[in-house]
Amino acid sequence: MNSMTHYMELLASNQPWNLIIFMAIPVICAETLAITELILLFGRNFNGTTKKVSKVTGIFAGLYFLGVFVYLMSTAVIPLTTNGDWRGFVDVIAVGFYLMGIVPFMGMFLLEVGLIGKGQDEIGKQKIHAIFVGIFLVVAHIAMIFGMIDPSLFTMKSMGGM
Repeated sequence: MNSMTHYMELLASNQPWNLIIFMAIPVICAETLAITELILLFGRNFNGTTKKVSKVTGIFAGLYFLGVFVYLMSTAVIPLTTNGDWRGFVDVIAVGFYLMGIVPFMGMFLLEVGLIGKGQDEIGKQKIHAIFVGIFLVVAHIAMIFGMIDPSLFTMKSMGGM
């Protein structure tokens, strides 16, 4: 069994491009959103540059990660599932949680373009936005933690089985 999850293999391949495309850009977006979120929640200035940066980043992150999601579903998840090539549950968790980032990023996109949260005032929208940022940080960190685990540690052979 390979000692690396498909998540980590993706990031390690085609250096530095895969690392930039699949890790750096989404994480920079998430960090930008987290920082602007704090500034907006503490300062309550919903008309300034910080709000514009947050809005543009939220829209960009949603569209960007949608592209990543579609690409990885078609080139990795479907073939891995069809061919039975997953490297155990650790591999599935790492990739699955990474791809779950689509939920909060698309949520922020939909909020920023006005498709959800229409009945909310600015504070209500900011709370929803902050929840999406928090969800992304959680799923991304779960993906990273499981992505770094050697999947062979959880095979029957490594556990003393056959």
